[in-house]
Amino acid sequence: MSNSTRPDRHLEGGQILVLFALVLVAIISMVGLVLDGGSTFAQRRGQQNAADLAALAGANDYLLNNDSGSAIARVQTVAAQNGYTNGTNGTTVGVTIDLSNGANVTVNIGAPHRNSFASIVGMSTWQVSTTATARSGFPDTAEGAGPMIFSIDAFGANGTPLPQYADPNNPYAFGEGNGDIPNGPGDIAWTNYGTGNVNSNEVRDIIGGTLVINKTLEFGEYIGQHNNGNHTTLYDNNSLPSVNTSLSGQDIPVPVVDHNGNFQGWATFHVDHAVGGSEKHVYGWFVSPFVNLHLTVGNCAAGTCPRYLGSPSITLVN
Repeated sequence: MSNSTRPDRHLEGGQILVLFALVLVAIISMVGLVLDGGSTFAQRRGQQNAADLAALAGANDYLLNNDSGSAIARVQTVAAQNGYTNGTNGTTVGVTIDLSNGANVTVNIGAPHRNSFASIVGMSTWQVSTTATARSGFPDTAEGAGPMIFSIDAFGANGTPLPQYADPNNPYAFGEGNGDIPNGPGDIAWTNYGTGNVNSNEVRDIIGGTLVINKTLEFGEYIGQHNNGNHTTLYDNNSLPSVNTSLSGQDIPVPVVDHNGNFQGWATFHVDHAVGGSEKHVYGWFVSPFVNLHLTVGNCAAGTCPRYLGSPSITLVN
């Protein structure tokens, strides 16, 4: 019997060996992607946490010191404390600060992931990138701010607004008692921040933002009216700036006064709406506690003037 048609066992074995090698490489690659991919995900999670913490730290530093260099240094320190030191082992920690709307501190962390299995197929590392942005600051413009004062009696001993004045589901109707200062916790009075007799046209210009008063209110300074009287036109006027047409839906800083109309601090008030005519009420609620801080009214960009106007905040926005 002829052996001319019998398969070459050596050739067959070689083919199987090549196929096995190819399959083995594919298996290793798949295992590498799975294992190194899982490790990369864990690194990215820790790296994101580091970026978040560094951004918040930088935003807080800027809020306290109003200095970009100090904030950047703080970001680098916190990132290093969490395992990501700029310039070490291929790690980069980039920081940018944007002052166009508060202080926005953006942190970008890039670091290589050292692969275990994937390196067998030529992928020894791959780059992991994370980013985070934190915003801090005090609103620092009084354009369109509410030239109205509220009573310290609207707040508890710890500065927290009393419940009836802080319920967004039931806006409180703050009235005007025809006095120079608030007559009680649910009352308001108009103010031009202590710059003279309160004139309706002047207050309207403050509401509309066409009049900016540059002044820092001092503790104990009288900022009430100097002429008893209602200002009906300031509540709701469709043809002129008014609380209802210009401030509805906004959170605004408002001065808080004692029983004698003397400045004690500020809080942030949400204007729901206002009704003029015979009713004369501003509906809204307090969105922040009362705090004993100076209030500077003026028109300036973030970081270019005293920042004590509005509620301090630090928020992770990205």
